[in-house]
Amino acid sequence: MKKILLVFGTRPEAIKMCPLVNELKDRRSVETVVCVTGQHREMLSQVLTAFKVEPDYNLAVMEEGQTLFDLTGRVMSGMRRVLEEVRPDVVLVHGDTTTTFASALAAYYLGIPVGHVEAGLRTYNVRAPYPEEFNREAVSSIADYNFAPTELARDNLLREGKDPKSIFITGNTAIDALGTTVVNDFTHPELDWAQGSRLVILTAHRRENWGEPLHRIFRAVRRVVEEYPEVKVLYPIHLNPLVRSAAEEELSGCDRVRIIEPMDVIAFHNFLARSYMILTDSGGIQEEAPSLGKPVLVLRDVTERPEGVKAGTLRVIGTREEVIYEEFRALLTDEARYNAMSRAQNPYGDGLASVRIADILIKGKTNV
Repeated sequence: MKKILLVFGTRPEAIKMCPLVNELKDRRSVETVVCVTGQHREMLSQVLTAFKVEPDYNLAVMEEGQTLFDLTGRVMSGMRRVLEEVRPDVVLVHGDTTTTFASALAAYYLGIPVGHVEAGLRTYNVRAPYPEEFNREAVSSIADYNFAPTELARDNLLREGKDPKSIFITGNTAIDALGTTVVNDFTHPELDWAQGSRLVILTAHRRENWGEPLHRIFRAVRRVVEEYPEVKVLYPIHLNPLVRSAAEEELSGCDRVRIIEPMDVIAFHNFLARSYMILTDSGGIQEEAPSLGKPVLVLRDVTERPEGVKAGTLRVIGTREEVIYEEFRALLTDEARYNAMSRAQNPYGDGLASVRIADILIKGKTNV
């Protein structure tokens, strides 16, 4: 019986890996083992609870004030112990986090095949996003299975000289997650607060935006809500103290911007589904929003998800205050622009990515 070890450590990874965990656990022909690193702690546990996933191992690497040096070292040493004990036939990692890179490298050092879920995303600038672009490029160099979510991601891998037989277009497991989390009868006190308004969801936390970019984002948001009384903004804030400090400085006292603690994934997905639009620097939301028909303004200078831009549901606007202000206002006032973005076609799959990945792993390396 093939033994498959899935490793993840952050909230976004967990959202996209838990559907695959549950799909593999339904397959009697494989033994499924789950290891979480705890790169995120509280936010990770929320997702595990929502998807009813119980880890077999938890490295609990999160420490206050840790650096990338600390985190990478702790993940690698912890993974060595797990890998030597479990001895899996393949290790599955996701995306572009430090957990992804360090776990894949540990498996490579021990001669264990690596499967990379959400492979092939690229900006081709190792400083943007940092360190994610380096992480995913590095993992691709050692992956035995490259599960690409789109044709563009596959094409990136082929241009880099990856073995075509190792690349499989599967769709994105983020869409799988939405199929189990969004419900018609969802209720929440914050929805009562937002009733009768145009609700905008804001997420902003990426390392590349720490400092002045965050301040510019928050100032632009405040200007818009103070100008348009029918708009309310809900901001589930990241736990990082640098993010919280900037938000407090720029958004305090604004009664139509509500800052709340991170939501569990079921609540968050249902808020996305009921929003008017989304402002974000997140990667996963860029994939989820097209399935929900929600326009997204991407608060970054580049995106590794150009499929959504091409489809018309995403617009990359950077972090300049005046640009954010104008683009935000445009979606509130230009009905044609809003309709074009909200009706764009979803390029990220049909919700069956986990099924395809499980079939490939169980049936062998046959392209589908």
